Amino acid sequence: MSQENVDFVRLRFERFIATGEVDWDTLHEDVEVYDHDIPDRGDYRGHPGFGLWLREWGAAWAEWSLEPEEFIDAGDRVIIVAHMRAKGRGSGVEVDRQDALVYELRDSKIGRVDYYNNKVQALEAVGLSE
Repeated sequence: MSQENVDFVRLRFERFIATGEVDWDTLHEDVEVYDHDIPDRGDYRGHPGFGLWLREWGAAWAEWSLEPEEFIDAGDRVIIVAHMRAKGRGSGVEVDRQDALVYELRDSKIGRVDYYNNKVQALEAVGLSE
């Protein structure tokens, strides 16, 4: 089942990166998002919360790109390691770093997303190490 989880997440993530469109049918209605890169933001719940998180995250950048580098099987979770390049909307500061997201599956849908600003944090969050 784990490879199926990786394939499921890869397809949805790559589709979002290519089109900017979320496959809402594959998000659990109670999906939770925790952005550990912005500690004062709190959490986001449900489809409205997921959409709000995407809008707030995107609003910080004048331009951005995420290129997946690796998809790591972690049982019912999948770690996406991605190269992020961005330019701050207000500051103009350029960011070039490796970020990581942990997608947790629930009822054959994406039930939780945790966003980290590095691979090590994501691995530790799921009980793995480099």
